[in-house]
Amino acid sequence: MSRILLINKIQELQKSEVKKTITKKISDFKKVGNSSDNAIFKELCFCLLTANYDAKKAITIQEKMDDIFLKSDLELIRENLKLFGHRFPNVRAKYILLAQKYKDNIKLEIRKNKNDPPNLRKWFVDNIKGLGFKESSHFLRNIGFLDYAILDFHIIDILERNEIITRPKTLTPKKYIEIEDKLRTFSKKLGLQLGVLDFYLWYLEVGEILK
Repeated sequence: MSRILLINKIQELQKSEVKKTITKKISDFKKVGNSSDNAIFKELCFCLLTANYDAKKAITIQEKMDDIFLKSDLELIRENLKLFGHRFPNVRAKYILLAQKYKDNIKLEIRKNKNDPPNLRKWFVDNIKGLGFKESSHFLRNIGFLDYAILDFHIIDILERNEIITRPKTLTPKKYIEIEDKLRTFSKKLGLQLGVLDFYLWYLEVGEILK
């Protein structure tokens, strides 16, 4: 697909049932962002689980774990991640436990930085071990902030094929922002926010809408 053809494909999807599904997802995300500290923290835990792991399986584990994410018990979290089949139960349990100290302050940090998207994401990258640029962007999108690109390998693949980017050897923070800026320029041509465009690109690449 050329860049023009990619735009046409996305515009076609905007006239389909896919748009309704995406609109519903965004509405649900905003509800999470306006809900309790615990609900927001559980979504953060989901994003901690997704790094180098299957998104569908992470969704299933999130549903099964639920309030276990809130327990200050490393072994309990680790054993449940292992029970439900996560690939990295030990490391992810440590990350979740470390993140718990910020659980009751996340909404405060969001309020402080909500009008400054780069600093809002930077706070999570700097303070939540296990959340890099991609995972922090994913988390913020999943609580209703749509100004970030979620640059996983599916998105990198489709952007490279359509000559929007050159595939980087490594996705450093600097390179992440460079690609995000190019994708933002592309998104403006479609009149879409980055967090919404991500769904369309993911659908074209994978054939389904997750979160």
